[in-house]
Amino acid sequence: MANRMIWNQTAYFGAGAVAVIPQELKDRSFAKAFVVTDQQLVEAGVTGQVLAWLDRASFPYELFTDIAPNPPTEDVAAGLTAFKASKADVLIAIGGGSPQDTCKAIGILAANPRFADVRSLEGTPGTPNPSVPIVAVPTTAGTASETTINYVITDRQRARKFVCVDPHAIPVLAVVDSAMMATAPPALKVATGLDALTHAIEGYTTKGAWELSDMFHLKAIQVIVRSLAKAVDGDAQAAQDMALAQYVAGMGYSNVGLGIVHGMAHPLGGFYGAPHGVANGILLAPVMAFNAEYTGEKYRDIAEAFGVEDARRGPLVDIRRAAVDAVARLTKDLGNPTTLREIGAKRQDLPALAGAAYADVCTPGNPRPVVVQDLEGIYQSVY
Repeated sequence: MANRMIWNQTAYFGAGAVAVIPQELKDRSFAKAFVVTDQQLVEAGVTGQVLAWLDRASFPYELFTDIAPNPPTEDVAAGLTAFKASKADVLIAIGGGSPQDTCKAIGILAANPRFADVRSLEGTPGTPNPSVPIVAVPTTAGTASETTINYVITDRQRARKFVCVDPHAIPVLAVVDSAMMATAPPALKVATGLDALTHAIEGYTTKGAWELSDMFHLKAIQVIVRSLAKAVDGDAQAAQDMALAQYVAGMGYSNVGLGIVHGMAHPLGGFYGAPHGVANGILLAPVMAFNAEYTGEKYRDIAEAFGVEDARRGPLVDIRRAAVDAVARLTKDLGNPTTLREIGAKRQDLPALAGAAYADVCTPGNPRPVVVQDLEGIYQSVY
């Protein structure tokens, strides 16, 4: 069996890294950019940090900002129409998961016109052509969309989120600049940070994990545990560490998959518009407890990252419990919701949520086999 790993062609890291973008565009012989972002980032002056460098270099661009959280199919369609009209030859995604995912969908559809709309890209669509080249500039330390082959879109008509997995969607250039993340409010840093932690832990324990992906995920867990709370409080070095850690986690999970935390979080976004990182935070510790006996010795590493005493030598059952407790404690200490009621979930929806979670593309990667009743039981336990 061959293990495939796919990453960006090029990536830059560090505060101020966005300064490299104009020269990179010119070196790659691009003529005009289509910038995909959201209006909040424009109003906050975050998008302007990139646009100022484009203006200084007299590099032409058009701006598209009509993107909602948990981006719907309608926003992708509008963006695709605007991109075609712009005659641009490169996409620049500036934002968290919503602009990044919208940009990927636009780029894939523009390069693969035989696919009718973004719904036809769900799962592993087998597109023949690489995306229109994408330069990805994240503004949150969480999704790692800038280095993954995945993107998630919301189908409002069916009240569901769906995942597209396509190696052709990976950006050619990632610019991970922690200064672009500085103005994010604490609640957003918490949610995206828990998303990054979920990527790292699920990627570390997923069925597809192997030595190379383990290297990325374990390092990401270690850095996130020591940095997340400090980054939420505004520590600049911790913010830079989180920016790197979430990217490192993305390098792993993009290639080996995730599990039922993500499988169960996606329906919560589709049904109720719950922020993805918030939903992950509610589910991570309970799912870890559910999976514990199917993870070998890996919870020892997680426990050790959290500073659990005697993590290497204590009874495995105790160390697994300590790892779960440490994740639950961090989630609570950060102020993330811990129940589904807090995000507006309805008990009568739990069977439908479980059915949607079972069908999610992330669910088969879970280390413990599941049936729909298992997923409904976990939802019930955190209701």
